[in-house]
Amino acid sequence: MDLFEKCRSFTRVAEAKAAGYYPYFIPLEDTEGTEVVINGKRMIMIGSNNYLGLTTHPKVRQAAIDAIKRYGTSCTGSRFLNGNLALHNKLEQDLADFVGKEAGIVFSTGMQVNLGTISALVGRGDVVITDREDHASIVDGCRLSFGEMKRFRHNDMEHLEQVLQESGDKGKLVVVDGVFSMGGDIAPLPEIVSLCEKYGARLMVDDAHSLGVLAYGRGTAAHFGLTDKVDLTMGTFSKAFASLGGVVVGDADVIEYIRHTARSLIFSASMPPSNVAAVAAALEVIKEEPERTERVMQIAERMRQEYRRLGFNCGNSQTPIIPILIGDEQKTFLFWKALFEAGIYVNPVVPPAVPPNLSLLRTSYMATHTDEQMDRVLETFSKVGKQLGII
Repeated sequence: MDLFEKCRSFTRVAEAKAAGYYPYFIPLEDTEGTEVVINGKRMIMIGSNNYLGLTTHPKVRQAAIDAIKRYGTSCTGSRFLNGNLALHNKLEQDLADFVGKEAGIVFSTGMQVNLGTISALVGRGDVVITDREDHASIVDGCRLSFGEMKRFRHNDMEHLEQVLQESGDKGKLVVVDGVFSMGGDIAPLPEIVSLCEKYGARLMVDDAHSLGVLAYGRGTAAHFGLTDKVDLTMGTFSKAFASLGGVVVGDADVIEYIRHTARSLIFSASMPPSNVAAVAAALEVIKEEPERTERVMQIAERMRQEYRRLGFNCGNSQTPIIPILIGDEQKTFLFWKALFEAGIYVNPVVPPAVPPNLSLLRTSYMATHTDEQMDRVLETFSKVGKQLGII
């Protein structure tokens, strides 16, 4: 059989495009954070992870420009060899200090942080335990390791304890999202920490969607006052930090081990200087302008209340990620298209990204959204939701 036969028989995308319901890889002609231009039409963006609106902040933009002028566009090599700038080292320590840990290591993407960290730490005879709704990068990091992977039901502490008990005296790493990227709910860290201590497991928290947002930017562990109890915290720079890349922070000896054993770090070119400088500037803004984290949480709370008042199901959202649960896949695409045509940009999420019959629209909010923009979003959701019989 021809290896490429599966590609030729993959017709789902072509069918969706022909029907006018293909919602992915849409080219943005321009973006100003809260608004984008598509086919010459200006739209309100509520599908971005730019939670603090820093991609257009003058300080962040200028830092990236200045770094290109000084260092050029790329380091053209691995951190191990010629690609390690003083900028990288300073950013690592600044982020570790900000979160409240001894040391950090910066990777070129958040995906690479999870691939490299988990596969470096979990070896033969070890167990890595994950929440069923953890991000795909965590799942792939587990697959790359030589250890055994076990999963527990989403935020189900009884099931987590059962899995920990069954794992015996093996080396154990529990990995959870701090904020879950589809549901917008927060992991119950106090209970997870207690169970990890009881059964001798180490804990890693993926703070891709909470670093820069929760606890004035310091993440999920700080949100619960448990920074000292979480062994490793990872974060990405493509969300609140308005750039590209990722970091993991923890005890200095553990970070040093990861630095010298994580293949996704060793065999990848380092973050370009402009991206590093943008993150460093974003970190300064987060410290200097704490009102941004307050504002985005206020907007999220208002939108949750209003959506529920209209009759929408927002699940267990507690953050600027607010899902609109639809269930039926076709209705989800119909809803997406109607909103898109009305000038509202959202993200439709269907299986396998979510379980069967749990399709949703993923909405997310920025500190720079205006009340007027949110009024228009709610008005449009109400109108379309009634038209489609969803509310």
